[in-house]
Amino acid sequence: MKIKKILACTLALTMGMVMLTSCGDKEEDSGSAADTSSAEENDSSGGGSDVSKTHTNDPMTVTSAKDLVAQMKVGWNLGNTLDATGGSGVDAEVSWGNLVTDKAMIDMVKAAGFNVLRVPTSWGTHLEDDYTIDPAWLDRVQEVVNYGIDNDMFVILNTHHEEWYMPVEADVDEDLKQLEAVWTQIAERFKGYDEHLIFEGVNEPRLRGEGAEWTGTGESREIVNKYAKTFVETVRATGGNNADRCLMVTPYAASSSATNMQALEIPEDSDKIIVSIHAYLPYSFALDTQGTDVYDQNDNSINELFENIKTYFLDRDIPVIVGEFGSVNKDNIDDRVQCVTDYLTKAKEYGVPCIWWDNGTRVGAGENFGLLNRAELDWYFPEIIEAIQGVVGQ
Repeated sequence: MKIKKILACTLALTMGMVMLTSCGDKEEDSGSAADTSSAEENDSSGGGSDVSKTHTNDPMTVTSAKDLVAQMKVGWNLGNTLDATGGSGVDAEVSWGNLVTDKAMIDMVKAAGFNVLRVPTSWGTHLEDDYTIDPAWLDRVQEVVNYGIDNDMFVILNTHHEEWYMPVEADVDEDLKQLEAVWTQIAERFKGYDEHLIFEGVNEPRLRGEGAEWTGTGESREIVNKYAKTFVETVRATGGNNADRCLMVTPYAASSSATNMQALEIPEDSDKIIVSIHAYLPYSFALDTQGTDVYDQNDNSINELFENIKTYFLDRDIPVIVGEFGSVNKDNIDDRVQCVTDYLTKAKEYGVPCIWWDNGTRVGAGENFGLLNRAELDWYFPEIIEAIQGVVGQ
């Protein structure tokens, strides 16, 4: 289906009703998540969704992670939104410049052919001293999760820009204690949801601000494995549908390097584990704002990524999702279209769904991955949407 037809259908259904922090810490950005509207103009209610529809007893279709992932086509990240760490309380959602998320936005995403919604969520700034999550924040997160679930999408919920875990030996005991406390509360709230909801333990756990931040060390890799084990055991202990829920774990920093993929220990002997890898490739073109604006089809980094994924996971029947990918806007639409086409074509060949990082911004000094114009409910780069559809199908 062409993009204009998609927009027409979506608008008919909905009538009458930031900067990147893809991987690390927030960066200041002169761009705005919505070029024509301010976050303050939006009501913090999130568009009137009924959070009482809590899916407390959805029937669970028990399925392997491999079979579940095979149902996924392509995904979209609600970036720099619930993962934003400014402001206070539920106002944190708009603290990095994006608008309050409403159902119409997620309807647009679904109508464009995305059947996976990743909801990056930060929890550390919403905790009491005893690690109790602010109930209003948990309610708001649930409301947004429901936008995806009620659209028959797969929804991935994680812990994102957390300052409280740091994979060093001195911190590991307290990290695991807090990880258990936070995931116990999240898992209890959502344990009645069916297999469409997937939990992802931690986002890019790494030695923040240190020299080995993105490469890791032997010690830090082992601690990340401990995070994964504690996460899985904590979720399983809550029972209900969580006993059979598919869960996502990540190597150190969600790194696509062979060293870090090889070091990941799968924390559970079951068929319910998915591995999450983040890969913005080719790096100079896709992520480096000072890099090239020309996509080189002879660059082999995309091929190498999926060959390594096959070697370390797929050949062991462990499914993989590329939880973050995309390319920054450098006023180079033709090259970006070719890149996303090649990337998703290769991913489809290996059976690996990919989730575009959309931080809501398309211009400015930062990393501009925005596709969805959340204010106007249209697409900044319809050519990219059409390219995605052309590979994965509508």
